[in-house]
Formats: sequence, structure tokens, C-alpha cells
Amino acid sequence: MQCRSGCGACCIAPSITSPLPNMPQGKPAGVRCFNLDKNNLCRAFGDPSRPEFCLEFKAMETVCGKDRQQALDNLIWLENATC
Repeated sequence: MQCRSGCGACCIAPSITSPLPNMPQGKPAGVRCFNLDKNNLCRAFGDPSRPEFCLEFKAMETVCGKDRQQALDNLIWLENATC
């Protein structure tokens, strides 16, 4: 599965504890990543300073669902289940 262009759910729902470009302390769950542009595209995509979390995230139907809202719901559920 390819990432859904303009989704951005993986850049909003989960917490990321490692430093991100423009977010040296990481980001809490539910906070929009500073690197996400107005079209929900990652401005840091391909940047070698992106954390492993971002580099290793792979779009999968079981996580991303059928649309952006389902992706957000699934990622929020996973974040809460792993806290």
C-alpha cells in the first residue's frame, strides 16, 4: 500500500519521542508535526535527520484503513494501547 497523499495521520496521531527536524524534543500524541505542510505533506520527507519512527513507518491497510479518518482513529487507538 502507498501512503494516501494528503493524509498526514501518522504525523498527527502518534507521539514521537526522538528529535524531528524543527522539533528537537519530539512531539506528543495528537499534536501536528511542524514538518507537515498545509496539504498534509511532510516537508522533511527524505531528510536523513528524520527519526527511525518516520523512516520505518509503512502504510498498511490494517493501520491506514479506508480513509484519513479511519487512519487517525486507528493510530490514536494504537497510541493509547501502547502507552
